[in-house]
Order: sequence, then C-alpha cells, then structure tokens
Amino acid sequence: MNALSSSWEDQESHLSRKMGYFAMVAVAVLVLLVSYLWKMLVYLTWRPSAIERAYRKQGVGGPPYRFWSGSLTEIKQIRKAAMELVLDNQCQDITSRVLPHFGKWIAQYGETFLFWIGAQPMVCISEQEMIKQVLGSKFGFYSRLPPSPEALAMVGKGLAYLDGAEWVRHRRVVNPAFAMDKLKLLTKTMGECTKSMLEEWQGGVTEAEEHAKEIEVSKQFQELTTDVISHTAFGSSYKEGKELFLAQKELQVLVFESFLKVNFPGFRHIPTKRNMHTWKLEKRIRSMFMDIIQDRLGRGDASYGNDLLGLMLEAGRKEDDQKLSMDEIIDECKTFFVAGHETTSYLLTWMMFLLSTHLDWQEKLREEVLRVCGMEIPSADMISNLKLVTMFLLETSRLYSPVVLLRRKAAKDMKLGNINIAKDTLLMMPIPVIHRNKEIWGADANEFNPLRFANGVTKAALHPNAFLTFSIGPRACIGQTFAMLEAKTVIAMILQRFSFSISPKYKHAPIDSATIVQPQYGLPVLIKPMHL
Repeated sequence: MNALSSSWEDQESHLSRKMGYFAMVAVAVLVLLVSYLWKMLVYLTWRPSAIERAYRKQGVGGPPYRFWSGSLTEIKQIRKAAMELVLDNQCQDITSRVLPHFGKWIAQYGETFLFWIGAQPMVCISEQEMIKQVLGSKFGFYSRLPPSPEALAMVGKGLAYLDGAEWVRHRRVVNPAFAMDKLKLLTKTMGECTKSMLEEWQGGVTEAEEHAKEIEVSKQFQELTTDVISHTAFGSSYKEGKELFLAQKELQVLVFESFLKVNFPGFRHIPTKRNMHTWKLEKRIRSMFMDIIQDRLGRGDASYGNDLLGLMLEAGRKEDDQKLSMDEIIDECKTFFVAGHETTSYLLTWMMFLLSTHLDWQEKLREEVLRVCGMEIPSADMISNLKLVTMFLLETSRLYSPVVLLRRKAAKDMKLGNINIAKDTLLMMPIPVIHRNKEIWGADANEFNPLRFANGVTKAALHPNAFLTFSIGPRACIGQTFAMLEAKTVIAMILQRFSFSISPKYKHAPIDSATIVQPQYGLPVLIKPMHL
C-alpha cells in the first residue's frame, strides 16, 4: 500500500513539474508575443507619427500616414483615376498617367515630400543638387534597395542590387563585355536580327492592299530585343530566349503587384496560389538559365565566346577572387536579360511613336541614314556618325524614359541639402517629373525638341546632370552604350526600308508597369515599303 501511495505521489510530482514547465513556456511565449505586438504597435503607430513630426519641422509635408497601409490606398485611387485618361497624340506631358501620385503630391506639397508604403517612410526628391548628392556618392551613404524576393528571383542579385566590394568584384568581371571593341562586334548580330524582323514586315506589306499594313510594333520590338539578347548575351537559340522571355514576363507582373501590397511578415512562405505560381516560375527560370550555361560549358571549346556569358565563364577559369560562382553568373544573366530586353524594347516603341507623329523628323532622320549608311546594315562606325538619330533617341528617352523611378536607401542618418534624412529612409527620384522641370530644361520642357541635345547630354539643360535615363555617378547603367547601339541600329534599318504613320486605332495612354513606361493599348503603326 505504501509503495502504491509512493508511486502515485511520484506521478503527481512528475505531472506537476510538467505542468510547471508548460506554464513557464506559455508565459515565455506570451511575453514574446506581447513584446512583438508592442514593437509592431510602436512601428505602425508611434514611429510614423514621430517621423511625420520631424519632417514637418523641416518644412517637408506629404499625404498623412494611415495605419498599416500608409499612402497605398490613396496611391491606388489616384492611379485608378489616371488609367481612365487618354492623352492627345501630341501631348508629351505624360505625368498625369505615369506616376500620377507624384505629380499630384508635388503640386500639393512641393518638390520634396514624405509618403508611405505601409509603415516604410519614403521621401521624394526632384531637386537637382540633392539628386546629384545621392547618385554621385562613392561612399555607400545611399545604397541600392534590397530587392523583394520576387524581384530577386526575376532580376537576380547582380550589379543592379549589389553594393561595396561585391559590386566592385562583379563590375570588374562584367565590364569587359561592354567595352566598345566588344560591342562593335555585336552590331552585325543586332543588324541580322533586325533584318529578319523587317523581312517579315516586307512580306506582309507586299500582300496587303495598297501595300500598306498595320503592325503592332510594341510586341514586335519585344520579340526582337529578346532575339538580340539571346544571341548577344547567351549565344542561345531564339526558342530558348523566347521561353525565358515569357517566364520573365509572368514573374514581372507578380513583382509589380507586390509593390502595391503590404503583406504580413513571412507571407511569402505561405503556399498560397500566387506564391506557388511564383515559386514554380522561379524554378523554371533558373533551370532554363542553367541549361544555357551547361550547353556552353559542354562544348569543349578553347574559348567560351566573346558575349556576356562567355566572358563571365572565362573569368571563372582564373584562380583568383575575381571569378564569379555559377549562381552569381546566373544572377548577372538575369539582370542583363531583364534590363537589356525591357528598356530597349520600349525605348524603340516610343521612338516609333514619335517618328510616326512627327513626320518631318522622320524624313530628316531617313535622309541622314541613307546618306551615311545607304542600304547597308549599319556598322558601329556608321552609327557613330548618325548625329540626328542620336539627338532623336536622347529626346525620346528624356520624354519616355523606360525607367520611371530611381531608388536609394539612406545607410545612416544623413544631411541631404537642408533636410535631415533618417537612417533607412527610402529616397525616390521620379524621372518623368525631373525631365519636365522647366527651371532646368526650359519653357519647352513638355515639348518634343531633339535639337536641345545638339551639343550633347551635359549641355542640353541648365544642370549638367539633369538627364537621368541611365542614371548618373558610379552606379550609372553599365549597358547604356549597348542599348543606344541597338536602338540606333534598329531605327536606322526601319527608316531605310519603310515609311510609317500612327494608326487611327492608337490611344495615347502611357503607363508605368513594373516601373517601365509602356503604351497601355500597344502601338499600332501603318507602314509602307520605301522600295517594292
């Protein structure tokens, strides 16, 4: 009996200890939960209020912070209203449709204002000296924004998102691919890809009534730049490039949607339908890049080639700290594929729009192209002599800069102009607004005038760094010469072979999708052959 009583007491004691342990764990979890909720409450309420007060004292206003969503509700309302607008074909002030919330808030609060994406403070700056201070910094005071997981899967952690020593290392490996002597070799490839597209145009036009045909050129340019990137960057077939392009476009839509949402921490790891689709795309894109790289490695050639991929693989043979790992090579390929494809295709689109609505300039450029190039596929040396084409391209990229926002993050508390910027504040520089500043660009800032670039980029405006299409400073776009060379090659070859005008079906409705300016309803153009 005593043994039974002792056993029962032991079990009771053990159970008591267990309950005590669980109680301690429960209390600890509760304390952590309360602590987390308190921190979140401070982050979502007190902190934004304190930040708003600090900026107001410095004369910086902005739309009021709303719990959890920040300024997102107002942004969505403004953008929804803007999407209903259709502009006149001669209207070059597209800020009512592209970044319309920036235009509204600048008119309301001034060039520098505070707004919010969730509880993340963002300061818009469009004053030229402040922009120069941010983009010209060589000391990492204003770093690139860390990418969202979706953006990272799409673009990769290449040059666009690296900083410090890692950026320097990648830049040294990638830079040789963009040297002019390498790019000159690629001009023929660009021309051959363009010729293939134009032969299809010619066949369609010849069969059309009155030898005139409507072509939706925006889609055509997307396919063309995909073809060019596939050949010049990866040495892959058009089919592989096409598959990559379609997968990247799907992922791009998901990335843009994520910019206008505030999700709970860890939401990306929840197997929702959208997340699972994103994961599937990420895996597919990486697999396609790996196939392209493995094909190159398996050829057994003495050289991997003179394109971007070949040069990076060649650097991998070196036994030093400059070589890139396989994942780093994939990331650089992603970066170049997305940046080189998207920006150039829409730059070409807007060049065609302006040439189709300014027929006098179309004739001027055609005369120059025929005088310099004749009917040959333009060489790099020929292209360097196309002065009017260059001016036209620069004015197009001023008015319709493919990239609409430059973003930086304050690495520490900084003094920017006369304003104290708190650490981790995001600085947003709206290019369409900056490129239309009449104090910098003159009274005709909203008008199309290629002659403003007659003396070069630095003398086109009152400030030498006013042109931001390819950014400025040490982080200026490494691929800008490639993009300019490709755009001028394509336009020159079109002008050699076709005359064109805007279709009556066209609706002038530029839109910033995933931060790229594109025509919401496409760009239908009526083309006629110059020679039958």
